[in-house]
Amino acid sequence: MSLRAVIDTNIWVSAIINPTGYPARLRKAFEKGVFEIVVSEPILQEVAEVLWRPRIRSKYGITEEDIKELLTLIEERADYALLSGNINICRDKDDNFIIETAIRGNTAYIVSRDDDVKFDKAVSDFLSQYNISTTTVAKFLKLLE
Repeated sequence: MSLRAVIDTNIWVSAIINPTGYPARLRKAFEKGVFEIVVSEPILQEVAEVLWRPRIRSKYGITEEDIKELLTLIEERADYALLSGNINICRDKDDNFIIETAIRGNTAYIVSRDDDVKFDKAVSDFLSQYNISTTTVAKFLKLLE
């Protein structure tokens, strides 16, 4: 069985911004079927919303095709988790859907650069009840090797 993870919005955005960085390598591993991801509607909406921002698109030269390609990849290959919205553990309330997606999707990992998700003791204690760990892109790539 392959690893299952929730990939935070910041990782997907970075994968487009820097096509040679760790997030882009993670995307390529996902494209090759090396691991599975779980998403929820709020994650997809946030990825789309961030990538469609005119400031982001113009600053990094992101095309409409880039965005559609990524969203299609995620939509077609990911497992979906339906959220109830009843998890309220993160300092940043917008991160609660990442946590709930991981729990409802029975994942082992949340891959994120967000310090509120990675380093908050209340969050890590809460996630440990579900055997979910938070990790960086680099560490997750090592797990995939």
